[in-house]
Amino acid sequence: MSKIPDFDDLPKVKDMPQGCAWGVFDKNGKKDLYGTLNNITPEILKSAYSELKDGLSVSLNWPIGAIQTPGFNRKGLVHKVTSFVDTPLAAHGYDDEVEFNTQCSSQWDSLCHFHHQESASGYNGIQTDVKALTQGYGEEDVEMKIPTLNHWHQRGGLVARGVFIDFRKWADEQGRKFDPFNDDKISIEDIETIAKKQGVEFRPGDVIIIRSGFTEALTGQSGEKQNELMGTHRTCGVTGTPEAAKWFWNKHFAAVAGDMIAFEHIPPINPKTGKEDSVAGLVLHQYFLALFGMPIGELWDLKALSEMCAKLGRYSFLLTSVPLNVPGGIGSPPNALAVF
Repeated sequence: MSKIPDFDDLPKVKDMPQGCAWGVFDKNGKKDLYGTLNNITPEILKSAYSELKDGLSVSLNWPIGAIQTPGFNRKGLVHKVTSFVDTPLAAHGYDDEVEFNTQCSSQWDSLCHFHHQESASGYNGIQTDVKALTQGYGEEDVEMKIPTLNHWHQRGGLVARGVFIDFRKWADEQGRKFDPFNDDKISIEDIETIAKKQGVEFRPGDVIIIRSGFTEALTGQSGEKQNELMGTHRTCGVTGTPEAAKWFWNKHFAAVAGDMIAFEHIPPINPKTGKEDSVAGLVLHQYFLALFGMPIGELWDLKALSEMCAKLGRYSFLLTSVPLNVPGGIGSPPNALAVF
C-alpha cells in the first residue's frame, strides 16, 4: 500500500473541511468501503501475531442489556425464550430470540452511523436513507455502495495489533479526580504520557483502546441509578477537537475504541464558537466516521483487560473482532478478544 498522506497533506475535497480522506483508499475506480481498516496490510497483520506469547485471552464485550434503559429512546435488550415442548418440534429443548438497539452495549459504529452534519454525508460522500439501509440478504446493488459493517466479513473481520491506554489506572495513581458522568476530558497529552509510562509505541494499523472506567461505574447499578448517572447527558471522553482528530489520523490507526459511551466527551464544544453544542456537533464522530472512515468502538468492557495488562506488564496484544453479519448493519456488538 502506498504511503497514506498526513492530515495536512490530504487532497482537498470540494466544499469539505481539511482532513477529508474521501478517495484516499479507492482502488480501480471503485469507492472504498473500509476506510482506515485498509491500514492493516498483510505485513502489518503478520507482525501483529508476534504479540502471541502467553496463551491467554480476554473478552472485551460488556453484556448486552448491561444498561437497563438506554438513552436517546434506544431499545434495551429483550430476550425471549421458547420451549420446544410448546412448538411443533415437541421435544425437550429451547430456542431464544434477542432484540436490542446495537448502541445499547459494546459496539462498533459503522462508517454511516454518524454523518458529516453540514453535508449530510457519510464516509466517501455516501448519502443514504432508511430505505437504503434496511436491506435484505442478496441486495448487492444497494449493499455494495454503503460502508456497513457486514462488509468486514469480506475481508476476514478485524484482526490487528491492539494497544491499550489505561487512563483510569493512571488517573487513580496520579490522584486525579475524574468523573465518568461529567464532561471530563482525556487529552492527547494524557494519552501520550500514559503510552510512554506503559512502554507503548504506536504503529500504523494499530487499534487504540482507551479505558475511562465508564462501563465499570455502571455495572451492577440499578436501572434507576443508571438513569440518574446518565440523565444529565454529560459524559467523559477523549477531547473532541479538530486538533485531536488530526493526531489520531496522523498515527494511522485502523480504528479506535473505548469504554466511554461516545468515545469523545459529551456535550461537544463547537470549534468555531467555543461553546457547548448539541450531540449533532460531535467533533470526532464527524471526522472519524464520515471524513476519515475510522470505525469507533464504544462501551467496551475493559476492566479484565486492565488487570491482564498490569499482570503481564505489557499493553499490546492481538485483537480480533467480528461484528454481526447483518446486511446494512449500522452498529454491532464487536465480539472482540484481546489475545496475549
